Amino acid sequence: MLTVRNVSKRFGGLAALEGVSLDVEKGHIYGLIGPNGAGKTTLFNCMTGLYGVTSGEIHLDSAPIHNRKPHHIVHQGFARTFQNIRLFANMTALENVMVGRHPRTHAGVLGAILRGPHTRAEERQIHDRSLELMDFVGLARKGRTLAGHLAYGDQRRLEIARALATEPKLLALDEPVAGMNPTERRQMADLFLRLRETGITLLLIEHDVKLVMGLCDRVAVLDYGRKIAEGAPESVQRDPAVIEAYLGGAE
Repeated sequence: MLTVRNVSKRFGGLAALEGVSLDVEKGHIYGLIGPNGAGKTTLFNCMTGLYGVTSGEIHLDSAPIHNRKPHHIVHQGFARTFQNIRLFANMTALENVMVGRHPRTHAGVLGAILRGPHTRAEERQIHDRSLELMDFVGLARKGRTLAGHLAYGDQRRLEIARALATEPKLLALDEPVAGMNPTERRQMADLFLRLRETGITLLLIEHDVKLVMGLCDRVAVLDYGRKIAEGAPESVQRDPAVIEAYLGGAE
């Protein structure tokens, strides 16, 4: 579903990514791990259009998405969440999810002004689908709560619901369980598995190595902007280069 080929990203003289390649298979949960500063979020930003690539290519279902605008990439079916929560804090939880439906709506400015039958029907569909998504992520009773008043874990779930409202085929999650307690982490892992059952492919950045190794079908490891390992979780966690990246080499 997603192909990254020899992607490099430079900020002036700093090489944040250097020749990174990976393949994400349809229906998989793919984990991307590495120490702080390894380039994981930079790679996510290149994939989702926040950064252009200095060199290399990124394809979604064989269609190029590198150096395209974020809204174009969302239209192609690639949505994401962020490491730092980016909700509309003064809107209700339901309104946040409804905003996420925008890429899949058709009524324009004229339709919003005239409010014809098609526009009203589409608004009902947006409302109903947003309620379904909130129920799916476990927020069914919190639609009228301001997003900024939700508990931290619920805000994470709301971000996922908003991303799902774009109808993605590939969903990228940037540290989705950061700051959560063990119970919340297990609940989020269950949610990820349910998402995969619906046919959505997941791409996951996460510092919780135990969660990644127990959840993902395939894992890649970045260190200093380079991919140092890729494969099944069992082989990656035994890789000497990975062990050295996390624990340091022998003196």
